[in-house]
Amino acid sequence: MSEILAEVLRGELVESLHRGDVAVVDAQGRVVACVGDPEKVTFMRSSAKPIQALPVVETGAAGAFGLTGKELAVICASHAAEQEHIETVQGILRKIGLDETYLACGVHPPLDETSARLLLLEGKDPGPVHNNCSGKHSGMLAMAAYLKLPLQDYYRPDHPLQQLILRTMAEMTGLRPQNIHVGIDGCGVPVFGMPLRNMAFAYARMISPGLEPERARAAQEIVSAMTRYPIMVAGRGRFNSELMTRTNGRVWGKTGAEGLFCLGLPEKGLGVAVKVEDGSSRGIPPTVVEVLHQLGALNREEEGNLASFHQPANTNRRGQVVGVIRPAFQLH
Repeated sequence: MSEILAEVLRGELVESLHRGDVAVVDAQGRVVACVGDPEKVTFMRSSAKPIQALPVVETGAAGAFGLTGKELAVICASHAAEQEHIETVQGILRKIGLDETYLACGVHPPLDETSARLLLLEGKDPGPVHNNCSGKHSGMLAMAAYLKLPLQDYYRPDHPLQQLILRTMAEMTGLRPQNIHVGIDGCGVPVFGMPLRNMAFAYARMISPGLEPERARAAQEIVSAMTRYPIMVAGRGRFNSELMTRTNGRVWGKTGAEGLFCLGLPEKGLGVAVKVEDGSSRGIPPTVVEVLHQLGALNREEEGNLASFHQPANTNRRGQVVGVIRPAFQLH
């Protein structure tokens, strides 16, 4: 059964609750702490992106096209379409000799309000490059181009590229490909369903010894890119980027849609997967920071840096603080 992760207070009254599940796993696949059910099966959503990016490095595509750490970071991103994000994705496409018409991720307005307003003022419509998953798709196109695979249907589950990514996901999560639930993500590519324990296992393995050398180098390169360029992974002020920035890369992680968040703790050799049952992202920051607090993963300075996410203010339309959102669980 899922447990209460966070309470939303208005004044002194608890107005809403966010229930969910947490799995904390070591690099051997052992559950060392949990809340609720660590075997809860759900989709990994965009938290899968660092794992999906492994073949970009392993196949040689990243090296062949001269992809930088900043570009690898945006390949792992759910970016806000700030100008720097757009320029970086466009730079990847130029390196592989393609343009954004090849991106099959679909279109939505920029998540960054400034970028969205600027498009409106210029009388322009958003394009595929503004999609928060355009970095991931540009990385997939880089792999397809390097491996000389068809470009037009690279997003289909039966495409050799997506089959390669599925095998990589299975290897990293300790599952067989046939035991991974495959659906279609918001951006059109396959999305992977599995127990939270296996998601956390993959994140633990990304930052711990034990992988074969080629994969270990690829994992290190991806984690390093994300922690060196945290703004590229989400955007300014967004929890995912701020978490890595305010811990100086000692914590790395990736958010996913529908209330999912996965993170790795290199110094402890642990991976963590969090799922908020109702799919709301509101309960994620206080839950993640409280997990880190209870695991003793933060120093005093980092605790202070993350205080505004640990118990974020509940504000109204006038900007008044009318309550707080606070964690309400104990790791077992």
